[in-house]
Amino acid sequence: MIPYGRQHIDEDDVAAVIRVLKSDYLTQGPRVGEFETELARYCGCDHAVVFNSGTSALHAAYFAAGLTNGDEFITSPITFVATSNAGLYLGAVPVFADIEPDTGNIDPAAATEKITERTKLIVPVHYAGHSAAMAELADIAQEHDLRIIEDACHALGGTYRDQRVGCCRFSHLAVLSFHPIKNITTGEGGAVLTNDRVFHEKLLLFRAHGITKDCFANEPDGDWYYEMKFLGYNYRMNDIQAALGLSQLKKLDGFTARRREIGAMYDTIFAGNPYFHLPAKQDDVLSAFHLYPIRLKDAFIDRKKVIFSQLRTRGLGVQVHYIPAYLHPFYHDRGYRPGLCPRAERFYCQEISLPLFPSMTSEMVRIVVETVQEVFDGI
Repeated sequence: MIPYGRQHIDEDDVAAVIRVLKSDYLTQGPRVGEFETELARYCGCDHAVVFNSGTSALHAAYFAAGLTNGDEFITSPITFVATSNAGLYLGAVPVFADIEPDTGNIDPAAATEKITERTKLIVPVHYAGHSAAMAELADIAQEHDLRIIEDACHALGGTYRDQRVGCCRFSHLAVLSFHPIKNITTGEGGAVLTNDRVFHEKLLLFRAHGITKDCFANEPDGDWYYEMKFLGYNYRMNDIQAALGLSQLKKLDGFTARRREIGAMYDTIFAGNPYFHLPAKQDDVLSAFHLYPIRLKDAFIDRKKVIFSQLRTRGLGVQVHYIPAYLHPFYHDRGYRPGLCPRAERFYCQEISLPLFPSMTSEMVRIVVETVQEVFDGI
């Protein structure tokens, strides 16, 4: 089985983890700070705060941005449910705006239509590694006094208008994931990027129970003293994860180049095929190619189950990204209904993700191409 995505771990990564295991620090050691520094430098922002998962990073970003009970935040339904769930943790209400039919990203015009007096945030998702239309969204946010948090969990290594995703030029915060199928991995893990000092301080406290060892409200009892400022969580990344992240980050440009190379191979070979549309491209975006999402053409949408099953049976670990978040039973129980975002629902009916990951060999690419062509020619 050739999976749609997987991690690439080499001997340098293994050695980095072993060095930490033999050191004095397993948690809250020097590697965490080093990883944050290098991550901020790579993305071109002022601050990075790492977390134990992408979901906890989303939760922390929403908290830092001031999202609270009764607020609304606008996001895309074509995403993993963590994007919307993390706002629910704070008592906020997800509002889903429809997508651009080609990129799978949130449509700025649709997002504008969803703004109310309760809206606090816009949370675009850079689907498959292709940046959303951030300049347009930033203009909308400024006009309505809203904050923007980028769900950039697919997009580390990508660029928008010649700047790296995560620089926060058009947003207040950006969130990354380091799950094994993402563009680099720490096993599990995530990060929040920002250029705002106040957000940075809130993020640091939020991941550590809301506890500070300075800026006290009361007179310290001694050098051991600390205070809990608000209800935080134990969302800390450990030094083992951070060491792996540092090692992986050194290889990110190579990973991204290989992802783009494979994507270009698919583009060339599948160009003009009668069965499916290829991933969208825009002049101001260089995708990180987290996924290679094809979209079935109209005549083949009703054969999707058969196509998917045959691809799996023949050894391709294809996947569908994503079931629109509001179609899950949990959201149905809270009043969300089919038909809310018609373009997103159509996208779901069309989409299949083909295998794409940095350690794919040319032979694997050949197998994927031949298998896809055989399955589609046979339907």
